[in-house]
Order: sequence, then structure tokens, then C-alpha cells
Amino acid sequence: MKLLEVLNSIDYELISGDLNKEITSVEYDSRKVAIGSLFVCVQGFTVDGHSFASMAAGKGASAIVVDKNRTCLSADELDCLAKENFLSVIEIDDTHKHLADLCANFYEHPENKLAIYGITGTKGKTTTAFMLRAILEQSGRDTGLVGTVCNIIAGHKTHAAHTTPESRELYDMMDVLTRNNSSSLVMEVSSQALKLDRVRGIRYRTAAFTNLYEDHIAPNEHPDMEDYLSCKLKIFDNCDMGILNLDCSVAEKVIEYCKGKTGLITYSVEGDADFTARNLRPERRGHVTGTVFELECNYYKCDVFVALPGKFNVYNALCAIASAVTEGIDIDVIKQALGNISVPGRMQPVENNFGVNILVDYAHNAAALESVLNTLKEYTEGRIITVFGCGGNRSRTRRFEMGEVSGNLSGYTVITSDNPRNEEPGSIIDDIVTGISKTTGKYEIEPDRSSAIKLAINMAQKGDTVLIAGKGHEDYQIFADKTIHFDDCEHARNAVIEREGNS
Repeated sequence: MKLLEVLNSIDYELISGDLNKEITSVEYDSRKVAIGSLFVCVQGFTVDGHSFASMAAGKGASAIVVDKNRTCLSADELDCLAKENFLSVIEIDDTHKHLADLCANFYEHPENKLAIYGITGTKGKTTTAFMLRAILEQSGRDTGLVGTVCNIIAGHKTHAAHTTPESRELYDMMDVLTRNNSSSLVMEVSSQALKLDRVRGIRYRTAAFTNLYEDHIAPNEHPDMEDYLSCKLKIFDNCDMGILNLDCSVAEKVIEYCKGKTGLITYSVEGDADFTARNLRPERRGHVTGTVFELECNYYKCDVFVALPGKFNVYNALCAIASAVTEGIDIDVIKQALGNISVPGRMQPVENNFGVNILVDYAHNAAALESVLNTLKEYTEGRIITVFGCGGNRSRTRRFEMGEVSGNLSGYTVITSDNPRNEEPGSIIDDIVTGISKTTGKYEIEPDRSSAIKLAINMAQKGDTVLIAGKGHEDYQIFADKTIHFDDCEHARNAVIEREGNS
């Protein structure tokens, strides 16, 4: 594509060179630049892309885009760089903002060829995204997924570095989807993605808001809750229909924001809404622990089984149902998808034939652990055996709090390692013991995580629940001198196979 075409509809000034250069890719990471690339100098929180313009030129870039408000690369330096490397140099206002526009042009607007469903909120994004994708796939729509756990594009699963990737990666994924004749994309949309224009130019078929809790308040994220909320609300600026959890703490503010912008479909467990869940009750079907609820809406009134435990997963299911029904998907298709749903590392079950409920979950702080354990009490006839550790180079307070929560709510705790990073694993465990010692809860220590998982599974009796908490979907373990492959589900399955083989 010609440089002129990549710059379509963007205000720019040509500093040097010409606009007929052939562009082979759009890059903001100089390490990925190849011959013919357009290198966009993005000013980040810690790294300024203008510092790498010379490197990009040396790797064969055809052109570079610089920011009008840059703090380095003077006019003379740019002129010299352009002449030495036969570069075209373009100046625009806010390179980070317009990176998405440049990518949209280069990839010929794949965002307009897909039905895109966005989900934002502090909690529930991942599970809701997996639920909605499962429903869309069940209905016969080839659907991609972008989110925290992984990205699934044209059937290919890749590691996710961010909940919502930078616009360059996102537009590349959408391009792959359209070239493979996929029709839909479900994506988690983080507040940072909305704040930093990573999703600029994308219009959502439905934009869902799950909830808002205090989180992500930090110098490089959001200065306060007001900023956090205002960024999340941006998802409604460009959507066909909004989906709102009417029970969330900021529901009224969301409703007010959406007036004149978009229509809203609401869901609730506590009261009346467009989609309401009533009479929630725990139910176990085979090895699957889930919840049955009565769905009431203008379209249907029926029982729905969701193959994940807990009230919070009913909220997630309602959100996915509202989006799916809006798309005209039949309730039987929805029920089938939700009845078989499994989300990596989110209350993920591990099958066994000895009657124990084994679950792997990402709960890695006290609030999350408390919520999960209180939920599991409703589903557990025997005792809850919890396996967890805490990450190194993180708040010590979390260790005390998680120890205390597990001691109060678990029948037994196996304290182990998580990602110790640069800390001594034994020191982290000592902090957890300090917390659990405030309770009467029984516990033992097994620093090796694989052995700890095996220990918990072997001691569990029929009717017990084993919760393996903290790492969830992560498939690695980080030590001071190495990072190893480690998947809680894999180790749990191996322990189950060994126990079943010995019985």
C-alpha cells in the first residue's frame, strides 16, 4: 500500500520525502521493523519511540511518523536522518492516538467487516467473553476472542500480554479473522485500552458494562475512581446497543451517560430488569458444579443451567445471554453453550471418578479468595481443601490477608509457592502462616506446588472440594533464576490419574 493511502483521513504534514513510498507494514516497535515498514514513533509512559527512529531507519523502514509535540528529534536531526536513509518523514498530532487510524487504513478496515462485541468492567470480563463466544460458536458463527487469558484468532490460541492489545496487534488480529472468513469477535475492553485509544475506530454491536470496583488506581493507570469510570464509559460512545448490570454500584451513572448516545438493555439478579435471574440454586451434573436459575425476559421464561458455580457467574451468564438474544440467537442454543462452558483458570473443573469437586481458579487476593470460598460452601458436602501461595515482589499484606481468609473459610489449607520471583519462597510462606495463625484453621506447608496439589487431591474424600487458587490460567512459574512451565490443571489431572490408577 502507498504511504498516501495509509495516511487517508489523517491530518499530517510531509516533512521530507514523498508519499508514494510502498508500505509493507505499520510498526511502533523498532524490533519488528522490516524493509518497507512505516515506523510510528509513539511516546509511552516509560519509552519514547522517537529514540528508536534511527534504529528503524537502519532496519529498512520506508517512512517514519513523528509526533508534533515530541521532545526529541529536532528538525535538523530529522532532515539528516531522512537524507541518510532515503526516508519519508510525516508529522502528525498525537501518534499514539492515530496509530489505530494508520493500522485501520493499512489493513483496509477489518473492523467494519466483523460483528464486534465489547465487554468492560472490573470483574467478569473474561468469563463473560468466553460465554458469549461459546454461544456465538454454538450458533454457527466463527468467532474470535481477545482477552486476559488468551487470544483465539481463526482457531489459533496465543498468549495475551494485555487484556486488550495495542491497536497494531488488534488490527492485525482482525485482519486475520476477516481473511479466514470469521464473522464475529468478542473482546474484553480494558479501561486502559479506552483511555489510550487502543480501540479507536471500533464500533461494537453490543457494549457491555459488568461492574465497577476499586482497582487500577495508580500513577500509570488512573489517578482516581472518577477517571477509572469515565474511561470505561467511553465504550458506549460507539456501539449499536449497550448492555448494563443494573445491580452494579454505578448503574445510575451509566444510564445517565448513555442518554442520547445508545439504547440500554439491563440485567439483574436482585430486582427487575430486561433480563432477570431468579431462584438461583446450586446443582452438580456429573463432574460439573454449576448453577440453575430461572430466566425471565420479554422473549423467554425458562430454567438455565450454567456450568460454573456462584452468583457472580449467573451475572456473567445474564450479560452473555442479553448480547446473544439481541443477535437473534435461539434460547436452546444459548442453554446448550452455557451448560457446557469452561473458562481456563476460572472455576475450571478437573474431572475425576472419586467424587471430589476439584477446581482451579485465578483468585490471587483476599477479596477474590473469600468470594470463591463462600461460593463453594454452597456446593460442598464435605470440607474445602485450599491450595495456594502468594507471588513474590508483591504486597506482603496480601499474604497475611489470604492466609487469614483461607484459615477462616477452608476446612484445610495446603500452603505452597506461587511465583516467588526474586524472593525466598520460604519467607513468603512464613508471611502466609502469620495470617493463618490468627485463625483456628488447620494447615500444612508443602513448598513444591506440584507436590502440594497432589497432597490435597490425595487427602480429599467424596463430597470434598479441592480449590487450587492463585494462578488460574497461567502456565508458568517464576523463580529468581528461571521461569518454568507450570499449569495447575495439568498437575491436578496428573494427580487424579495417579490416584485413579492406584485405586
